[in-house]
Amino acid sequence: MANHKSAEKRIRQSEKRRLHNRYYAKTTRNALKALRNTTDKAAAQELLPKVTAMLDKLAKRNIIHKNKAANLKSSIQKHVNALQ
Repeated sequence: MANHKSAEKRIRQSEKRRLHNRYYAKTTRNALKALRNTTDKAAAQELLPKVTAMLDKLAKRNIIHKNKAANLKSSIQKHVNALQ
């Protein structure tokens, strides 16, 4: 257990940030799944910029690695391009 006031505050802050980061990471994963399950090209193209922006924001805030974001963006772009 923390012995200093500042350590107690740091614990509170890190827990709050962890929950915040977890929420946005999960929301992005759900959006990725929805995009990958889409078979309609028009709907997928409409969803693509939103998901791409979510991934960029997570990478910018170091919730996911920038290379992971780039790989995910590449794979979803390939999926959308392959749709008929």
